[in-house]
Amino acid sequence: MDIGTLLNTSMSSQEQTLVQLQVDSFNKTLAVNGRTAKTELGKDDFLTLLIAQLSHQDPTAPMKDTQFIAQMAQFSSLEQMTNMSSGFTKLASLIGSSEASSAVGKTVDIDAGGNTVSGVITAASRGENPTVQVNGNWYDWSAVKTVYADKNIYGGN
Repeated sequence: MDIGTLLNTSMSSQEQTLVQLQVDSFNKTLAVNGRTAKTELGKDDFLTLLIAQLSHQDPTAPMKDTQFIAQMAQFSSLEQMTNMSSGFTKLASLIGSSEASSAVGKTVDIDAGGNTVSGVITAASRGENPTVQVNGNWYDWSAVKTVYADKNIYGGN
């Protein structure tokens, strides 16, 4: 017998989910000098640049009013896109939670790390990353591949 059969080194999907949540939570706490790294500029960064530009401009050749108005219009557009993005994120979270909650009592197929788990959803959690309970184990809602309309598809009444 080799050591691979004596030692179970694979993680269940529930354990994988827990580890991923812990890693994500830890990564959110990482900061350098109180600032977290960003991959894109936001509306606060744009406003900071605009203020710096205005305060350091040459007084003998100030920015033309048309340039200033164009930059303010860009800032306004950026702010509205940021607000829309935030709204879409909230909407997607609500839809995911609603889908998971409405599937309670239905039979599902779940992709659990390459294995397919079938069963009836007995509970669902709400929030940004909804989870469902099937056969006593919790799975991410995103792992659900098929939802059946009738919970008795495998025979019976």
